[in-house]
Amino acid sequence: MSFFRRLFSARLWALIRKEVQQILRNKQIVFLLLFPPTVQLLVFGLALNPEVTGLDLGIVDYSRSADSRELVAALVENDVFRVKTFEESQAALGEQVRTGRITAGLVIPPGFSEALGENQPSPVQVLVDGVDANTAGIAQGYVKQIVNRYNQRLTELPSGQEQALPVETQVKFLYNPGLLSSWFFVPGVIGVVLTLTGSLVSSTTVIREKDVGTLEQLLMTPAAGWEILTAKIVPLFVLLMGDVLLASAIARVIFNLPFRGNYFLFLALSALYLFVCIGIGILLATLAENQQQVVLTSFFFNVPLIQLSGAIAPIESMPPFFRTLSFFDPLRHYVQIARSLILKDVGIDALWIHIIALIVFALFFLGFSITRFRAQLS
Repeated sequence: MSFFRRLFSARLWALIRKEVQQILRNKQIVFLLLFPPTVQLLVFGLALNPEVTGLDLGIVDYSRSADSRELVAALVENDVFRVKTFEESQAALGEQVRTGRITAGLVIPPGFSEALGENQPSPVQVLVDGVDANTAGIAQGYVKQIVNRYNQRLTELPSGQEQALPVETQVKFLYNPGLLSSWFFVPGVIGVVLTLTGSLVSSTTVIREKDVGTLEQLLMTPAAGWEILTAKIVPLFVLLMGDVLLASAIARVIFNLPFRGNYFLFLALSALYLFVCIGIGILLATLAENQQQVVLTSFFFNVPLIQLSGAIAPIESMPPFFRTLSFFDPLRHYVQIARSLILKDVGIDALWIHIIALIVFALFFLGFSITRFRAQLS
């Protein structure tokens, strides 16, 4: 009985009421409790879709016949594939796949129509970008189903009789022949880890100055504002570069990622992305009043960044609106850089758009956050 008396005592309910009133008076906590979960449920509920549509397809048609055009039409009629480019050679098509401009490529041989006319099998080649194992496996399944339906339209097999199919499909997976899911996820997870660690560490480092009252002590020192900021950014950058080295070592040793590209270019572009993360962290610290608020605010920023980046789920599975929105996600550009350098051995010429995007994001977040921080110092 004494337990229930303490549970329903007036003093306990007074404490509960006081906590509720404090929460309701704090508009920022109320905002974080209501608005971010609502937006995230809407965004993720619409963005996450196991179906893959709108895969970019490249064509090399050596046959240039009505039969080859009919095969291409069969591939694109259900909106799974969309023809993005017609190339003159198989080498040019392979370069399009290597640089990530298309997801799959179709090579139709010169004697395609003649072989069909003689009821002979005619092999066609399909090149699939195997970096994203999930999308590559789905694309392979779609190609086989579409070609099988095309075969059925060309000929009807009598019951119990075996006959060679008019079109044979040979699928070759590039850059990830074993379709290892870890080769797709690990480069993305590296970006996720850098995003979470960089933003949280930098934000909590700055916000701690407010919590313990040392920010006022810094203002009393003869150091200039830019010196205070530099002293905070440089140690964070060095520590986070250690995380990059550790993450790349784990990816190579544990997951056996090939690291086909230039490793020093990977480190340099990772360093560029760290400035984006540090800028986000300092910005979060200027928006929050204490460590609790900065952690809650970081989830509101970081979770959409992760979900729209393609690090976990393929961007092709998202609706068109969220595909467009993902271009404004710095993590998307870093994930694309990491996968291209680790798995494809591409150069700056194929990554310059993503590099420029990271430079713009770094200048924006660092510039905006430093401006706000200086305003608070003054």
